[in-house]
Amino acid sequence: MIPTQSTFSLKGIGMLLRLIAVVFSSVATILSTLLPLIFYYQISWLSFLETTSVLLVGAILIHGVLTHVLNDIADHQSGTDQYSPGILSGGSRVIQTNTMTVTRLKQLGTLMSAFLLLLAFLFTVFGYLEFAILTLVGIWGAVSYSLRPFQFAYIPFIGEWFCLFPTMLALAIALPWIMLAPIPVWAWQNSLINAVWCMAWVMFHHIPDRHADQKAKPMKRTSVVWAVERMGAKGTKFPVLLYFMIVGLLSIWIAWTRPVAALGVSIILIYAIRIVLRVNVENVEELTAVEKRLLYLALAIAIWLGIFV
Repeated sequence: MIPTQSTFSLKGIGMLLRLIAVVFSSVATILSTLLPLIFYYQISWLSFLETTSVLLVGAILIHGVLTHVLNDIADHQSGTDQYSPGILSGGSRVIQTNTMTVTRLKQLGTLMSAFLLLLAFLFTVFGYLEFAILTLVGIWGAVSYSLRPFQFAYIPFIGEWFCLFPTMLALAIALPWIMLAPIPVWAWQNSLINAVWCMAWVMFHHIPDRHADQKAKPMKRTSVVWAVERMGAKGTKFPVLLYFMIVGLLSIWIAWTRPVAALGVSIILIYAIRIVLRVNVENVEELTAVEKRLLYLALAIAIWLGIFV
């Protein structure tokens, strides 16, 4: 007997949000530039709380809802989520578990897109230009990552650099941009490291799905799939290690003025590289355990950089 699909449920919304991913990426990047403002600057608490609250709500709506809704639709239509063996990867599973229908997801995606565009318009009208720009960047990232004619998630390296990187960097730099003038160097350093670390984590997130992505129609040629095609099985970890190398280069940059911050990043980075090199890419449970560690390490780096400015 085929279970009846639910058109809407709170359980479905909870599955869609995937709060673990949102907290350890989007919220962590906000935290990394929030902590220095608390510890080292004199800022009105009311303005501080208002700005931070808007950013957190925006992260949940854009990353937690819109991005995941559109990605679930695209990956269901191509077939990759049906083949995925992943525990944390493979989408929210609201479609596969018959928790929400594709039609309902499309309606939710349309409504959320319209609401966010209206919000960006209102921000512009009432003089909150920074919030309007941040909202539009977030919409761009979500739409261009999953929807045609862009669908950059299906193109190696383009997905992370044209969609993920600008949205994460914009969210990370948002607080200093809005509340400080000019934006201090430490804010750029924290934002860049957190954004690139997030890219490395997403590349690892794609490893369990590489075979499913190859079976998709059209093929979801992520950077991981591209590396496997070019280098064979040994290329599976290449994109993750590439972005970790960029984090390492950024840590050398910040070492000139923030040696304690750089030291902490370097220690965490060495540990992350070690566990990635040792993981068995054919073992989904082992990959899931390491992915969780990378998420915790993302939060640790965000906090460390936020404290040692």
